[in-house]
Order: sequence, then C-alpha cells, then structure tokens
Amino acid sequence: MIHTLTFEEEIQNYTDHQRAAAKLMEIVSDLWFKQSVELVLFRNQLFDRRMSFILQLHQQSSALLDRNLSIWETLHIASVIQEMELPPSRIDIGTFATEMRAGRIEDQESRKFFIYKKLATVIHHRAFEPKDVVLYGFGRIGRLLARELIGKAGGGKQLRLRAIVTRDRVDQQTLEKRANLLRQDSIHGDFEGTIEIDVYKQALIINGISVYILSAQAPEDIDYMTYDIRDALLIDNTGAFRDVQQLARHLQAGGIRQVLLTAPGKGIPNIVYGVNESQVQPLTTSLCSAASCTTNAISPVLAVIEKELGIRRGHIETVHAYTNDQNLVDNMHKKTRRGRAAALNMVITETGAGSAVAKAIPSLAGKLTSNAIRVPVPNGSLAILQLEVERQCPKQELLAILKNAALNGDLVEQIKYEENADLVSSDIIGTTAAAVIDATATIVSSDEKNITLYVWYDNECGYTHQVMRLARHLAGVRRFTYY
Repeated sequence: MIHTLTFEEEIQNYTDHQRAAAKLMEIVSDLWFKQSVELVLFRNQLFDRRMSFILQLHQQSSALLDRNLSIWETLHIASVIQEMELPPSRIDIGTFATEMRAGRIEDQESRKFFIYKKLATVIHHRAFEPKDVVLYGFGRIGRLLARELIGKAGGGKQLRLRAIVTRDRVDQQTLEKRANLLRQDSIHGDFEGTIEIDVYKQALIINGISVYILSAQAPEDIDYMTYDIRDALLIDNTGAFRDVQQLARHLQAGGIRQVLLTAPGKGIPNIVYGVNESQVQPLTTSLCSAASCTTNAISPVLAVIEKELGIRRGHIETVHAYTNDQNLVDNMHKKTRRGRAAALNMVITETGAGSAVAKAIPSLAGKLTSNAIRVPVPNGSLAILQLEVERQCPKQELLAILKNAALNGDLVEQIKYEENADLVSSDIIGTTAAAVIDATATIVSSDEKNITLYVWYDNECGYTHQVMRLARHLAGVRRFTYY
C-alpha cells in the first residue's frame, strides 16, 4: 500500500520547505552584504528573490540532475560557506550539490570537509581595487546595465556606477523622465529599488548611491575628474561610435582609462566572454567591443560543437525581436524592409553574426552563412543553427555534449540547457545565460552528420550579462568563481 500524506501533512511539508528557503535567503543576503560573496543555483541568481522562486529553481533542477535538488541540501552548503572568511566570490551551490552526489558524500561532516577543501584556494585569490564605471548612452542596454550595476554593487568592492551621459539638457524634467524609464520597464518589469532625483547635484540617487546625469554632444566634451571619477571604464551604449578612431575620443576625456562598446566594433577586439576574452588583458586593454547579442548567443554553442564534433559548414538563421532602429509604422528607412511597421510584419534583414563568429572562433572563418528575420515580439530571440559536422553523432550523444557544457567547463555562464517541450520566446525573458539550448527541438539527420540546434536568447538581458562579465574582466575586478 502506497502511503500518501494527509492534507495537513502536505501543508506542513510545504511550510517546512518555505522556512528552509527563508533561511537560505537570509544566508545569501548576509554573505552578499558582509563579504560580497554571491551564491547562485545553477547560475541562477538567489539574492533578492522570493521564497517561491527559490523553491521553483530547486524543482527545475531535475533537468540537470537525476532527481530534484533538495532545499535542505543547498541550505547546508550555504550554511557551511557562511562560516568561512572569503574574498568577493560567485559560488554555485548547485555545483557543490552535484559533485557531492557524484562522490556519494552524504553525511554532514564529510560535506563540510569537502566544501572547505574545494574553497581552500579562494583565500589566496588576488585582491583588486574597485572600478568606476560611466555609461555613455541610456537606452535599452544602458538601463539594464544600470540596474545590474546598482543591484550588484554590494559593498562597492567591484564595479561602481558613477555617471550616465546623455545628449539631453539636464534639468528636472529630463531627470524625472530618466528616472521613470529606469524605474519601470514594459518588458523586464519594475526596478526593485529606490530612485530619487537630486536636481542640485544633477544626479539620480539609486539605492542610496549618487549617479551623476551628465550631458555631452561629443565623447571628449566631459572632464570626469571634476566629479571625482578616475581611471574609469566607460561603456558606450549609443552605437554611434564604432571604429577605433571614434571610440578613442572617449580616452581624451579626463578620468577615462578603458572603453567598452556594446555593439560590433571595427579595428578593435570583438570579444564574446567565455570564448575569446583571453585576447584582451585586464586594466591594460583600452578599447574593446562586446560584439552583438546574436554573436554572444551562438558563439558559445558553436565553440562546443567545433571542439567536440568539428564543423564543416553551416547556416545561421536568427529569428530576432524587433529593435529600436525599425519603424513603428511604415516610413522611410535607409535599409531595405526595415521601414515597414515592426510590430505588424516579419522582416527579412541581414546579420553579420555568421562572419562575426570567426573573430571569436578563427577556425570557423568562411564556413558559416547567416541571415535574420525580425519578428513582431519586443524581446526574446531564436537562432537556428544548421550544421554539417565532421564526425557522426547520434542525437543522445549530442544532447549529452550540450548538457555537459551547461554544467561543466568554461561556458557554464553562457549556456543553459532546457528540456521543457513547451518553451516559447516569452519564457526566455530575464535569462542571464547568453544561450538557451532547446533540447527537445534538436534535430539530427539519419546519417548523423547534419544537426539543427535551436538556441533561444534574451537579446537584452542575456547580452547585458555578457557585457557585465566582460566589463569585470577588463576592469580587473573579476571575482573568484566556483561553478
């Protein structure tokens, strides 16, 4: 006879889980504010989350593990980490749980010893100085970067948002409008923090931190040192300055040491973090591009397939959310088709993602073609990778390769693995990974040498997190990470 819980027992069981989740949230917050140690669960943020969300993450872990991850497992891991004195770090407690299961480490003392042993090297992690950041431009990516920079400020030991530059005159009206755009977002929801306006300082006070709102018509127009901003990393979100000569103008402004472009650049390194960031050096590289959102989505997946199977040739078709450069209603546009109403039409257009990948993965030069279709959704995009590979690979082996890449190795931040057969574009919104593998949609030909991969990506949020990862690398404030 199968024993089933009574209604009262089910209520009590869930209440116990909620209490455990609340205790985990308390530890997560304590570590973040006191030590700038961020705990995540399979790369998912735990700080400033609801109890129900945390329990849901544990339930979803079944896609990566043989059985659901228990809240009691992660709570014990977090409790042990809380006892340690650690430098600024990002630690995945899901990885710890996976490794302990694989090693059949079950009693609490053995688990504690395992965690201490794994994190022993953290104590000697190189210390770094915090880095001032200036956002040049305050559009879609700029505002998401501002949210992320403020939300991850912690004790101010890493990247510190100091100023935002726009072309508008700075007065009370523009400050209020900028504050409202940051406070509320039609796609990503409300900013969960406080925003005040200080007209006298010409600043927004975001979560208690003063961020100057500055006006400039040209990159060299501002002396940032006037605002006590020195050796700063400037992130250019305007897309107006893309080649080495134009971007170098930022370096003529007092207080700027490095410039990061959030678009493909000419004459400067185009970097997809996780794939080719070794091409740029912390603190010394002065000009750098974070490439495009599509390049960041497909490059990590292509890097895995190239390494494991080899790629002979392929075609990339991106089904992309409409963007601000398209017209809301039919009107003139310098590019073909983009003049037609974005929210009413699927629009065929070009993308340089196929050739851009070769800058990150040189072995793929000349092997890929690409095209794009802009579709009537405001966010959430899809890349369809049709690839001919060098060696035969059955579907289950291919999925195992991709799943392993999402769990282990250098691309765990970039690749997420999903087995949800009902996944659609709106489910991707808010995903911090650059690429989400749709496992159930994967196709392998009968000869097992032609594969089709469906890779979802949040072209705003996922890309913003890639920019943040690269920014930390450039600024030399990359934390110790344990994935």
